[in-house]
Amino acid sequence: QVQLVESGGGLVQAGDSLRLSCVASGRTFSRYAMGWFRQAPGKEREFVAAVTRSGSNTDYTDSVKGRFTISRDNTKNTVYLQMNSLKPGDTAVYYCAAAQDDYSEYGPARPYEYSYWGQGTQVTVSS
Repeated sequence: QVQLVESGGGLVQAGDSLRLSCVASGRTFSRYAMGWFRQAPGKEREFVAAVTRSGSNTDYTDSVKGRFTISRDNTKNTVYLQMNSLKPGDTAVYYCAAAQDDYSEYGPARPYEYSYWGQGTQVTVSS
């Protein structure tokens, strides 16, 4: 069992930056691929970024490539999402998730590939 707790969300202006953190419980963090998803009001949950168990490979949805960076620190049981050049369209609740397998060279990108989810943190970007 893995428990995930996100933090770092908030209200910012367009062009600003935020860094989300997700701390995982337990001593087997390095066995999980990690991902970030987001859900805006009235929309389905969408994939944002993933990092493989080793941290060597990452994947991003096209709309955040070049602006967001996912990383992990296995010594701190933490995965991060650095978000730069934020846009109003990035407004959503952001969820951290853990998967028991990489599923691909770049990490899992589908919600059903993830076994554990955090409660989410709100990110609001004003124009």
